[in-house]
Amino acid sequence: MNSIKIIQTKPRRFLLLLASALLTGLTLVVPVLGFLEWVTLIPLGLFLLSYAADPSVRLRALYGYGLCFFWCFYIVVFHWFVNLYPLDFIDGMTKGGALAVVLVAWLGLSLLQALMGGLVFVVAGAILRVKCLERAPLAKPFLIAGIYAFYEWTQTLGWWGVPWGRLPLGQAKYLVGLQTASLLGSYFVTFVLVAVNAALAFALLTFLGRKGEGDETEPNAKRVTGRIRVACVVAAGLIVFQYGAGSLLWFTSPKGEESIRAAAIQGNISSHEKWDFNSITRTREIYREYTLRAAEQGAQIVVWPETALPYVVDENTAYLTELAKEAEVTILVGAFTNDGVSENDYNSLACYLPDGSMHETVYSKRRLVPFGEFVPFSKLIETLIPPLAELVMSSGSVEWGEGSQLIELKEGSIGSLICFDSIYEELTRESVRDGAELICLSTNDSWFTDSVALDMHNAQAQLRAIESGRYVVRAANTGISTVITERGEVIARLEPLVDGMLVEDVEIRSNTTLYTLIGNTFVYLWGVALAALLGVRIAERIIQRREKRSTTKNA
Repeated sequence: MNSIKIIQTKPRRFLLLLASALLTGLTLVVPVLGFLEWVTLIPLGLFLLSYAADPSVRLRALYGYGLCFFWCFYIVVFHWFVNLYPLDFIDGMTKGGALAVVLVAWLGLSLLQALMGGLVFVVAGAILRVKCLERAPLAKPFLIAGIYAFYEWTQTLGWWGVPWGRLPLGQAKYLVGLQTASLLGSYFVTFVLVAVNAALAFALLTFLGRKGEGDETEPNAKRVTGRIRVACVVAAGLIVFQYGAGSLLWFTSPKGEESIRAAAIQGNISSHEKWDFNSITRTREIYREYTLRAAEQGAQIVVWPETALPYVVDENTAYLTELAKEAEVTILVGAFTNDGVSENDYNSLACYLPDGSMHETVYSKRRLVPFGEFVPFSKLIETLIPPLAELVMSSGSVEWGEGSQLIELKEGSIGSLICFDSIYEELTRESVRDGAELICLSTNDSWFTDSVALDMHNAQAQLRAIESGRYVVRAANTGISTVITERGEVIARLEPLVDGMLVEDVEIRSNTTLYTLIGNTFVYLWGVALAALLGVRIAERIIQRREKRSTTKNA
């Protein structure tokens, strides 16, 4: 199996991985091509099952291949960073400085993710060499899938991990196949995608290995044919299960207890406009007009985008208290708040009630954007790359919010998310476990202009809706704004770079998905299994070294 020509030379190996990375990244960027994701990782499977599994290959050599694969993958996934140029929302930014910042952000973030991704190849190489797997070779595709799913989960653990490039995003146009995320989470979808690709790679490798060895005896031919057949059946079975179970979940989704009218306002005020003091009057006029129009269409809750008002609001903000009373609706306003204790501000969703009062509960963003709302290693960055530090939009420090902070209304319990929050599944799950019956998502996204990043970010919200079994009302400054059902369907959408509003009936839902109950248990179990196999491999290496020393001494 290790002698197949396609991986015999280093250039061939790199080209194999490059093709796999670029094509897989493309399915995330253009999800209408998501059907290709069932085969784009076959080259990765070929590499891992053959070259990486070869005991004669050093594990540290695999890291370089892994770094190459994931860097190319993320360069495609994060290519929309070029749309930030020329960063004209930052005062004093030169074209040269803007170009440097964009390149550092694009290539640097891609490299940062790849530095961790490279370990996937090292771990896979170590585990696939465990001797007991020689008696169960068909377990290897599942192990590769488990390693990849576990890696995606690790991206949620620190600020340096950005789970923007999850494989399920490539299936955003094929929602039936995503419904199993309501059972075991989006990482299960990743697992199935990778397992299918790896099983097909196993079948191909087995076929090519037989040809390379030239052993066409009848017993061997039957054994090889049997393995190929089983691998193909496994791949087909996984696809059938994904869409079969997805169809069952799709058509048996329970109805919500009641429906209310909700609105999402898109003022089309970009980042470089709304921070200009002179634009505040225009901003207020636009959001007042659309809020009143939404109320006329029966809206009971109106959601504004992230920092729609780029200043601190409180119970004495007359513009908001008067507008809520005039419109006789509940308004969720993206703005800054202050706890009155420290000088630090919070990026928040404040709620103003129809009687003009401000709700006592304020939701504050739980996951801040690196370099957008805080600068990691600020002193170092300010010294080495000063323009990168200037990306922070607020003049002061922005604090991290804590807890789900549900907003209890007569219409139902509202769970909130702000922008970056929506790509971390545990935040939505926490809100739903605490009792959220509807998710209101306020985001900026104007940085993305009209790039594919808008749909990629919205696809994250679709995953959250499926996992949690909740409707999502999503309001963005310049688009796209959407209303998403519990099955991930986008039932209303405002295109980018236009102002407008969406007013839709949304369900108040209290049902509990399996994923809400058990969370990422599927991934944790894989983590335990992989750790155990790594332990076995380490023990095997220790025994091998002792036997080698013993043989040398006896000689």
